[in-house]
Amino acid sequence: MSDPEAQAGAEPALRLVREGPIARLLIDRADKRNAFNQAMWQLLPELVLRAVSDPAVRVLAIQSAQPGPFCAGADIAELLANRDDEQWLAANQAAINRAQHVLARADKPVIAFIDGDCVGGGCGLALAADIRVATPRARLGITPAKLGLVYPLHDTKLLVDLVGPGQAKRMLFTGQLLDANEALRIGLVDEIAESTAHLEAAIAANSLHSTSRMKRFVRRVLDGQADEDAETLAEFAAAFAGPDFLEGTSAFVAKRKPNFN
Repeated sequence: MSDPEAQAGAEPALRLVREGPIARLLIDRADKRNAFNQAMWQLLPELVLRAVSDPAVRVLAIQSAQPGPFCAGADIAELLANRDDEQWLAANQAAINRAQHVLARADKPVIAFIDGDCVGGGCGLALAADIRVATPRARLGITPAKLGLVYPLHDTKLLVDLVGPGQAKRMLFTGQLLDANEALRIGLVDEIAESTAHLEAAIAANSLHSTSRMKRFVRRVLDGQADEDAETLAEFAAAFAGPDFLEGTSAFVAKRKPNFN
């Protein structure tokens, strides 16, 4: 599926680029503060799946293509223009839900880099990432209560998983924007920094087999699983027979950096 804005010869509003082992999902709609329209919600899962299916990619980063707002959320003008079109509204809801579900369960580590405002649906994108890095300029908030809307249950769970029910209610009920320090204090972001390069390099240097399987385990825990089952036991045992275990332990014994292919 192509972005309609790209058909006029401009850069697509959402695009994927690869830099070695890092895939970057770039939000490039600066004139709309990177607000997502329906075409972008529909395109996002395709780009995420393309990134994780590339064997050369070890980390996916989602960020603004330009300095400034990460994402102002959904395109409110588009929502208002289609508010009486039940078919369009149903398709839009399905697109948002699928985009968030696919991003949150991407089979490789995902980092959100937040420089500037990250609001509403944009905050949902950050919540769906595994790690959130904000610059000191970042502001994060969830504002549907200011618009008479309701935040999706899936994204609400992501929020509660991160900050707990009390802080989640504070954000949802007030719609206030939190600065980077406050977001860090409550666990909404994991780090304040001007770049994600250090995290990307550290993750990319490790075993993708390990990080992808452990990411699945974390998702199982967040979805309510507390005990091992046959599949998780098999994953743990199988790692000892894998090439990454041999390379990692050989490198450890030889006191060299591992080279995970």
